[in-house]
Amino acid sequence: MSFSLPALRRKWSCRGYMSAGAAMVTVALVLADRAEARKYASPLDIFGIAAPRPRATVHSAKVPGKIPLPRPRPEEAPKASDDAAPESAGKPSAEKPSPEKPSPDKPSADEPGASKPAEAAPPPEKQASSCRLALTEEIAIASSIPDIRGPGACGGEDLVRLEAIVLPDKRKVAVKPAAILRCTMASAIADWVRKDMVPLAASLGSTISDLDNFDSFECRGRNRVVGATLSEHGKANALDVRAIKLVNGQSIGLTDRTMPREVRERVLHSVCSRFSTVLGPGSDWYHEDHIHLDLAQRRNDYRICQWNVWDPLPQVAPLLPAERPEEAPPREVAAKPEPKQGADDEAAQKSPSDKPAVDGSKAQPHKPATKKRR
Repeated sequence: MSFSLPALRRKWSCRGYMSAGAAMVTVALVLADRAEARKYASPLDIFGIAAPRPRATVHSAKVPGKIPLPRPRPEEAPKASDDAAPESAGKPSAEKPSPEKPSPDKPSADEPGASKPAEAAPPPEKQASSCRLALTEEIAIASSIPDIRGPGACGGEDLVRLEAIVLPDKRKVAVKPAAILRCTMASAIADWVRKDMVPLAASLGSTISDLDNFDSFECRGRNRVVGATLSEHGKANALDVRAIKLVNGQSIGLTDRTMPREVRERVLHSVCSRFSTVLGPGSDWYHEDHIHLDLAQRRNDYRICQWNVWDPLPQVAPLLPAERPEEAPPREVAAKPEPKQGADDEAAQKSPSDKPAVDGSKAQPHKPATKKRR
């Protein structure tokens, strides 16, 4: 930048007390302090004489023909193991990501105050019901099974597989086949057998060995009718019993008419006092050969007990004659009376030809009539 006196006069006119020499002195001072002004940033650089801003570091461009040398290995770096197999030579080794350095704001995982990553919490275990806790192995062999969720509200919760009932004397009454029931229904069956059926069997001179299970859990409508209301069997809340077998081989058929009426009536009174539904012969023609028991909940604790204890069938006379007993005496064959000898001679002497004819002529001997052939 060059300055001349005529140009200076045109740009800054100095009149009055200011002369041209003063103007030159001012410009000289400005130029003298220019180097000093470069050291400080000027808020308003009107004349463009402030210190230039530093430029970014210029990196030298890579020449395509040259290969950069590797950096020198730091002294604190671990020494390479000599056991490095030449197997890995030629195979590209995956570089392991370097562990992140813990930031000062976040504590590391090793520190006591560090928070570990959240893990999936296991589902809470289902607590056993009061019925399940009460139904111990001293009462029944009934293992718990998972809840059943079937179509149309079939199934239920707190289910067990009733395999046997343990009597007070530690003997077991097998349930054949094993029944799938709710815990409350299984507990009611066990109490009924232990407290009511054991004394009944003792009065017959024996004890119970098996319980004949006709049907337990089955997802179906009532009486197996399509579209009917869901049966208590579909809720695992019912059991069909056909007979109770004793150790001496005798079987108490609950619907068998040959069994004494007193025994069947005793079973009837016991089940109707314990279960909310009892269906047997005479109820709806679907329970003629077994007894249905369930614990259905109804309004005002309403109960149903429909079981007609039929009398034994009358003895009907057989159509065929009874067999002859072995001790009967042998049958005698009737013999014809023998004719007298004198009577036979007189009868032989008399002949129809000896009889005179009515007209007085001699009668001709009788000849059998023969049919003429045509």
